[in-house]
Order: sequence, then C-alpha cells, then structure tokens
Amino acid sequence: MLVLQQENNISVTKLTDMEAATGVLNHLIALETQARIRQVQPRQRTPVEELRARVKALTMERDRLEAEIRVHKDIEKRKMRLNNQCAGAEEAEEEMETEGGENEELLQLMARHIHLKELLYVHHIIGGYDITETRKGKGVCVTLSTAYEGVYLKTYNLELDVKPTLRITRHNVPPFIALGELSERGSLQDDLRGFLDTLSTQLNAFEGRRQQLKLLKELHPSVTVMESNALCSILVLMLSTPKKKTLLCTLNYTDLKRCLPTGVRFDCEDEMLPESPEWKNNSKLLMETPVHKALGTMKTSAYIA
Repeated sequence: MLVLQQENNISVTKLTDMEAATGVLNHLIALETQARIRQVQPRQRTPVEELRARVKALTMERDRLEAEIRVHKDIEKRKMRLNNQCAGAEEAEEEMETEGGENEELLQLMARHIHLKELLYVHHIIGGYDITETRKGKGVCVTLSTAYEGVYLKTYNLELDVKPTLRITRHNVPPFIALGELSERGSLQDDLRGFLDTLSTQLNAFEGRRQQLKLLKELHPSVTVMESNALCSILVLMLSTPKKKTLLCTLNYTDLKRCLPTGVRFDCEDEMLPESPEWKNNSKLLMETPVHKALGTMKTSAYIA
C-alpha cells in the first residue's frame, strides 16, 4: 500500500509540473502582440518570407499542442491503471480519503485535456490564422493581418462564440465590407476557413488600394485626386499633359478582391485624345499596374506633366 501511495504522489507531481510547463495560450497571446508591434514598426519582408515564418510558427504551435494531448492521454491510462490496482485493496475507506484530492486533480487535468483538443480543432479548421482564447474558453479571437508590397498594414480581429454554434460577436472590420453577407455566402458554420480566406482577401485588397492612394499623393503631387470613397472602389484623378490639356481619369474597382481596377475611362475636352493609341495604351497600363507606378511610367514617357 505504501508503494501504491508513493506511485500516486509521483504521478501527481509529474502532472503538476506538466501543467505548469504548459504555455500554449501565452505563446498565442505573444503572437498577437508581435503582430501589433509589426503594425507600429513595419518590416520590409517579402510575402514569401512572411509566409515561411508563419508556417514555421504554426507548425511549432501544432507540435506543441499535439505533444500535450499525448501527455494527457498517458495520464488517462495511468488513472485507469491506478483505479484497477486500488480496486482490491483491503483498506478502502482510508484509501478513499487519501486519493480524494488526487482524483480531483486528475479530473481537472482531463477537463483541460478536452479543452486543449477543442482549441486544436478550432486552430485546424481556421487554416492556421492567429487565434487567442477569450472569455475563459467560451470564445476565440481570430487575427487577420494585412500587407501590401511586403509592408504590414492594419490588423483586423474577429471574436467568435465557439459553442453551441460559431457566431461572430465582435469585430473591427470596416462597415462598408458586408460581413453578414460574406458569412452567409461563405457558410460560416460549414466552412469557416473559406469564410476567413474570402474576408482576408477582401481586407488585403482594400488596404492595398488605400496604400496605393497614399503613395499616389506622396509621389505625384501634380496629380489631383478629385474623388475617392471609403472603400477605395472608385478613384477620379485630374491629369495634365505637357501641352496643357486636362484629362479626368476614372478608375473603377468593382472586384473588391483585387488591388487593380476593372475599368478605366478618360474624359477630355479634346474627344480625340482618349481615343488615340497612346492613351489606350495608358488605359491598359492603369488596369495592369498599381496606379502610383502607372502614373510614374506615364510621367517618364511625357504623357502627363
């Protein structure tokens, strides 16, 4: 009996050390903190480098979670073995008093094991997006980072209820992005990863268009921005040619998943000018190249002043 109690004490000590070593959620919170730091101090990293870094971090996190689950499965087996050994003991009453606290700790560890399995499942179905536990396990916060040309821009967050069904409770997504329509069309309940991929694509495209507008104003002070909206889905520019002719250039971004316009129109008092081969080429250039870069090419070619 003394040997059995010593084995129980050793098992409980190992369990306590394992629980103290668990730093999974702290690591996830650290990932979100790093994302915020990157927002304040953007790093000039290529998209490929960033993807590789994210894959490496997520792989390490997955391995850590799976290792902890294996440990807790081993704990369950030990508990069953200990219960079987205690079944034939002669001093049952004394053993019950001794093992009461130990069984309670084992039940707590089993509950934590189930909780970690649920978090691992959620992490799997959202395709590796940064995730943080909220409200003591009742919800999760998904972080969506945006970037353009290797520069980190704004970070968006979605807080989701996990039980009984997935439901968006809070977010900082701009109101002009139809989040409700996306959740219905993207099947939030059946395909959360597809929903997040679509939302992330739209947010990155939006931040990309907004970044292009910012660079346009910085790099081309001679170009006047006549009109733009909050979604950056329409942009009207006033251009001047070296011959003092003025054109209005309208860029339409009807595909909200892209940074490039789907339509370009020039308006000028000289109606023949927009129909010339040179300006048709300029129209094609604007549809295939970010606006701030396209204007730089047009200025170099002496089409605009």
